[in-house]
Amino acid sequence: MSITNLTPAQLRQAANLKERIVALEQELVSLLGSTPASSSKPKAKRKHSAAGLANIKAAQKKRWAKINAGKSAAVKKIVVVAVPAKKKRKKMSAAAKAKQSAKMKAYWAAKKAAKKK
Repeated sequence: MSITNLTPAQLRQAANLKERIVALEQELVSLLGSTPASSSKPKAKRKHSAAGLANIKAAQKKRWAKINAGKSAAVKKIVVVAVPAKKKRKKMSAAAKAKQSAKMKAYWAAKKAAKKK
């Protein structure tokens, strides 16, 4: 629900609740002598320095160079293989469809009749 859709009474109620929460947090701080966990700021993520990133990149390049050292230039090239086209499916004629439909109807009718017995 958006704050713009709230009535003035609902806004007043929300403000009162917020004031009660702040008062209770202050009371908790006075009792425990520390700040509540919910109000503590999240720790900032550590970032690599430019020199650190350069070291990581250099080490990775060195690892890949070691892996690719034994491979020849011909092996490194990507080989593209032509995929054969799928065969077109034969279409069933209207007569064949009708014949198959009649056959399946007879099959299922016999199956239902056997189940009833």
